[in-house]
Amino acid sequence: MRLLADENIPGHTIRALRAAGHDVFAAAEAAPGAPDRALLARALSDVRVLFTFDRDFGELAVREPGRTPAGVILLRFVPPGAAAVTRVVLELLDRSDLAIEGFLSVVEAQHVRQLPLRAV
Repeated sequence: MRLLADENIPGHTIRALRAAGHDVFAAAEAAPGAPDRALLARALSDVRVLFTFDRDFGELAVREPGRTPAGVILLRFVPPGAAAVTRVVLELLDRSDLAIEGFLSVVEAQHVRQLPLRAV
């Protein structure tokens, strides 16, 4: 999957996603300090699913539905460390019962809520 990792995604997670075959643009590496709107525009132009701990991206998807990326994964849990983030994200992307593209996926400690991006 083509992903855009916000700056708040651990390097451990980015490396593990790449090792698993995902194409990851990491903001921390390529665009440190970039504003949210610039990252959102990059995800849209590159057809990438954006993932982040930053609630602002979910709000931007609501306010600007015509300018949303391929998908948004909003991580809404407090991880005990980078390994936990990596495990959760890899498990999420491996799930066959969820479509990630086209959805705002809110990942909480015990479950995932999804809203179609066209409907938000």
